Amino acid sequence: MLGKSRLGKSLVDNGIIDKDILNKALIIQADEDPYNPRRLEDILVTDLRIKHDDVYGLLADLYAFRKVDINIDKIDQTQIDHTKDILAKFPDELKRELLYKKVLPYQIAQGRRSTLILLAADPTDKIVEKIPLNTEFKKYEVAYCKLSTIEELITLIAPQKNEFLELLSEAGEQIEEVKEEGQEEKVDEYALDDEINKSLLVNLFEGSLIEAVRKGASDIHIIPYKRSNVDFLFRVDGKLHQWHRQEKTSPEAIAAVVKDRTNGIDRFERDNAQDGFAQRIVDGYLIRFRISVLPIISAEYERRFESIVIRVVDDRNVITDLQKLGLQKQAESDFLKAVNKSKGIVLLTGPTGSGKSTTLMAALHHVIDPTRNVLTCEDPVEYVIKGARQLKIGAKMTFEQAIRSILRHDPDIVMVGEIRDKITADVAVKLANTGHLTFSTLHTNDAPSAISRLYKMGVETFLLAYAMNIIIAQRLVRKLCPECRRPLSRDKYKGALELGLTEQDLKKGLVYEAGPGCKKCMDGYKGRVNICEALYFTDEIRKAIMESGKEIDEDKIRKIAESQGMLSLHDSGLDRIRKGLTSVSEVSYATSEG
Repeated sequence: MLGKSRLGKSLVDNGIIDKDILNKALIIQADEDPYNPRRLEDILVTDLRIKHDDVYGLLADLYAFRKVDINIDKIDQTQIDHTKDILAKFPDELKRELLYKKVLPYQIAQGRRSTLILLAADPTDKIVEKIPLNTEFKKYEVAYCKLSTIEELITLIAPQKNEFLELLSEAGEQIEEVKEEGQEEKVDEYALDDEINKSLLVNLFEGSLIEAVRKGASDIHIIPYKRSNVDFLFRVDGKLHQWHRQEKTSPEAIAAVVKDRTNGIDRFERDNAQDGFAQRIVDGYLIRFRISVLPIISAEYERRFESIVIRVVDDRNVITDLQKLGLQKQAESDFLKAVNKSKGIVLLTGPTGSGKSTTLMAALHHVIDPTRNVLTCEDPVEYVIKGARQLKIGAKMTFEQAIRSILRHDPDIVMVGEIRDKITADVAVKLANTGHLTFSTLHTNDAPSAISRLYKMGVETFLLAYAMNIIIAQRLVRKLCPECRRPLSRDKYKGALELGLTEQDLKKGLVYEAGPGCKKCMDGYKGRVNICEALYFTDEIRKAIMESGKEIDEDKIRKIAESQGMLSLHDSGLDRIRKGLTSVSEVSYATSEG
């Protein structure tokens, strides 16, 4: 077996990682169970977010595995049927395990002895050793294939089944509407139980959780629609899309199912907002769900409707490498300088859903090491951060109590989930000015206005000037699908010019708009990218803040920062458009004042 050091050296020599990342991976590996340590390549991909194909492609070269490149669009039905026939000869349990590990028995190579060709995203996975023991295939060859290609092949040839939705489909006509005649304000609990048992609504709820994870949704919305229908919507890349409409079913019944299968929520409470949680194993991963239930009114005043929103918390989506955030060049450079200091405040600002938490998580993972005491104070705690002590906010420990306690707990690095008032602002500034690196968020439109907000909370200008390291204001915009995007149509040139693009930009043909949508995207978009302004506190910025009178001169601070290379949110968006990453409409919407 090849030594891990050889793989690490090859990755560094080929420019896939640098020595710092290799050392970080080796430190993580050293902290693992000595009797069952993870492989270096797994740590690099899973923990440090290095591209899977970069690492395992090089690993395939080191082991001299054959590489196979397949164009999914050119696969004919004969090959699809051939692969399906092979899979039919595998025991169900082994087949599930192989596909979960992204190993696909693809074809039989005829020769003196028939050889089974296996396509694998990780050609060194020992799962293949089970094949001769459990199937008729005694001779096989493992070939490396890109992860995205394997996943597309599996979707085409052996798509994952959602057993809950299959059961719901089989139930068919079992779904019946609860009679509403003579219904009083009090909900008939027996009728609800009867409907739940008859209609297999549990399968609909469980199936929606699985589908949301597989489709990359951040939230599930369950909303009553008229008297006996319920809409299920998924938020994907920041936009809500209808996934399913459940007809002939009372909204109260579905709400009861969700409550029954959620921890911390009382099914019989319908007048107050409630918060709870659930967790499920989906495709081999533990996924957590934060569930919010809110009473709402409808035209049928006697009904007890509730809106339900479920946040999908998937740790696989956490970015642990700050450089994987995709910040623009100077913003990334300034951000790295700010988080590598031993003290000061790193502040993220922007509206809900702008990616503040994602950026904070990446920054925290960048600075965490065993020599530092890292404390976080969040409400709620979304992601478990290895190496940090996370404070749980609740009835017995309020936010104010928690942040006061932090000061007595010998911290080196602190994350205060949000600066929400003078108390939290004072604590953050005190921490920063007493030698602690402090991370937090604030809700403002841009970076200079964050300074004004803190000043109006009561933080003195001299404390502001010397406590802050950087303020990053950001938004998330949807990325154009590279497969179906198309050049901007001429009838939209006027809007592009009004946004700030030039005639020369348009003539280059590098400004795109969303296409009609394809099998690899949703409505012409796939994924999101940030636009941001990074206000790094230089001596000139500090001086401008110190010289402020009764109000912070935001325009003056912005002009100084832009003269030093800061891109405004607007200019950051234009740069993303010019690089073909997003559309005029996305940037216009994200940077509009209204």
